Amino acid sequence: MYNLVNNMWKKSVSICVSVVFTCLNVCAQSAWMEWEEQIGEEADLSSWEEQYENLSELAEHPFNINMVTKEELEQLPFLSDKMVENILYYVYKYGPLVSLNELWGVEGMDKQTQMFLKDFIYVGNSVEKQAFSWKNLWKYNKQEVWMRTDIPLNEKAGYANIPLGEEEKFASRQYYGSPYYLNLRYKFQFQQKIYVSLAAEKDAGEPFFSLYNRKGFDFYNASVQLNDFGKLHTLVLGNYKASFGYGLVMNMGFSMGKYTSFSTLNRAGKGLSKYTSMNEANYLQGAGASWKWKNRWLLTGFVSFRNQDATVDNECITTLKTDGYHRLKKDMEKKNTVFNTLVGSNLTYDGKYFEGGFTAVYNVFNKVLNPAERLYNRYYPRGRYFYNVGVNYKWYRGKFVFSGETAVDKQGKIATLNQLTYSPVVNTSLIVINRYYDKKYQSLYANGFGENSRIQNETGLFIGLETSLLSRIKLLCYGDFFYFPWYRYLVDKKKTIGMEGVFQASYSPLNSLDMLIKYSYKNKAKNYQDTEESKLVLPNIRQRLHYQLTYSPLSVLRWKTVVEYVRSDVWKREASNGWVLGSSMKVDIPRLSLRTSLSGIWFHTQDYASRVYMYEQGLLYAFSMMSLYGRGERWAWTMDYNWKKRLTFQVKWGWTHYRDRSTLSSGAEEIQGNNKYDLQFQVQLKW
Repeated sequence: MYNLVNNMWKKSVSICVSVVFTCLNVCAQSAWMEWEEQIGEEADLSSWEEQYENLSELAEHPFNINMVTKEELEQLPFLSDKMVENILYYVYKYGPLVSLNELWGVEGMDKQTQMFLKDFIYVGNSVEKQAFSWKNLWKYNKQEVWMRTDIPLNEKAGYANIPLGEEEKFASRQYYGSPYYLNLRYKFQFQQKIYVSLAAEKDAGEPFFSLYNRKGFDFYNASVQLNDFGKLHTLVLGNYKASFGYGLVMNMGFSMGKYTSFSTLNRAGKGLSKYTSMNEANYLQGAGASWKWKNRWLLTGFVSFRNQDATVDNECITTLKTDGYHRLKKDMEKKNTVFNTLVGSNLTYDGKYFEGGFTAVYNVFNKVLNPAERLYNRYYPRGRYFYNVGVNYKWYRGKFVFSGETAVDKQGKIATLNQLTYSPVVNTSLIVINRYYDKKYQSLYANGFGENSRIQNETGLFIGLETSLLSRIKLLCYGDFFYFPWYRYLVDKKKTIGMEGVFQASYSPLNSLDMLIKYSYKNKAKNYQDTEESKLVLPNIRQRLHYQLTYSPLSVLRWKTVVEYVRSDVWKREASNGWVLGSSMKVDIPRLSLRTSLSGIWFHTQDYASRVYMYEQGLLYAFSMMSLYGRGERWAWTMDYNWKKRLTFQVKWGWTHYRDRSTLSSGAEEIQGNNKYDLQFQVQLKW
């Protein structure tokens, strides 16, 4: 009898949870976040995090579609060059627009692009922008202050009390500070002409106004940007980013890669821009300026002087530390140990049928960069000074676009990237990309298209097709074939090859229903320990099948289900399999100015090799991509309340339960038990 009652109780609870999960969850997620969710690959997550912050900021400060410029639309990575041109032409010919639904009249506009775009634009009056004056600056500016804190609900090993007298013994796993995360930001904006950004961050475990950190926060970020003051195109002060060409010399922006869309693959870097991210490594510090000349030419110069974290041994830099954490004794020993000076320039020509640019960058350390030599890093950058020069180009010829960049380093070694795009219609692109990065090419600030994390030691051929010729079906597929002439990390063999293939189809049978299916295959060589004495280099194959269904029966209600299967195996060895099933419901309640959501994920993978990556909606500016392996579930709840579009309060709670372990993580991050909780609060005030 007891068992019967107990089973009935469990079933009742399960049914109630299902009903609540299906009927009461509330919050309409911004559509462009669905574009982010299509990642799901083992990409550079720090780069995606920075891109997420940039898009979040643009969504918070949308453009007036009747006054938008080419440069503003080109900040949106899902818009192709042709689509940008068509939008501007439509507004010029038929504007001013009175409704965003008029975007359907733009040649080549499809449902997905229109859905993403609407979060970044609004319909405003087509009037001249207010001229700059001190009076207008204070009258028409927009300001906001923002605070986020993460509150720990688990005790980690790094915060445990250390027995008196044994501090040195546990120094490598004892955090100096409190377990709370704190982030403050302030932003000031006048139209699209003046931006001021101030930010401060304390990571969990870092001391706050105590011990070695008497200045309070561990990281401070200040950035100023001025746009379009006469011949002055851009002026940046403080922390800033610089991106030119296709990333073979200098790219501190987002490297789109090959995972979601081909829209930006032939779009060159856009020069100087403010830095608002909390990434403590990927920025310059100093000043830069760009000047217009005869409307077609743009001359840019920039300088940077900044301290960097590094491991130093006998006045030699063995590694550059880029994670930004200063929680442990060993972290503090590496803080600001080296100084880097950088000088760069760029000359760009923007013509009707041709675009081109020349970039030169010189940087020097106060110590010699000399990593401990291994076979795989023999040709990594070494020395005190480095310089690179590159030429980028882009020709338009009817329906063809040829673009690329060629660069050389101080040793005369070459890196070149060239691509040909054919677009018979605006929403169809066939692209071929060839790349050759010499194994000895060295550039500390390069970040471009490729399989390696470095622009070095790689030759490849990429062929892709993206089309939405059918009104409700969008296809994306590509094959990438790559060759590595030298050893790589965890690959003790020269002259290895690999390939990656992807097929993705999205289908919208109804305006309220969207489906996406994606299959990816990657074959890449990797070390394999056959026995204690034998080490082989064998093909490592990872396959991924992803299905996603999104249903919005009402404009305020959104339901999504995701199913994914991952298979990872070494050639002719035992395979590892992983499954994940997730679902979420989101609704917006305008009358209460309230949004809330609930999501759940069940995952089952045999080991780390078959791990799954899942995007989870987070707070504003907080990118959340989880890596899950083993067996367990993940639940997350978010809520935000917006008072008169001035004050926004957000909260997120998460719970991850593992069924196959009794401790989580290791070292200072170790948690006793099989449950991990997270709680985040955020407040934003605008005026």
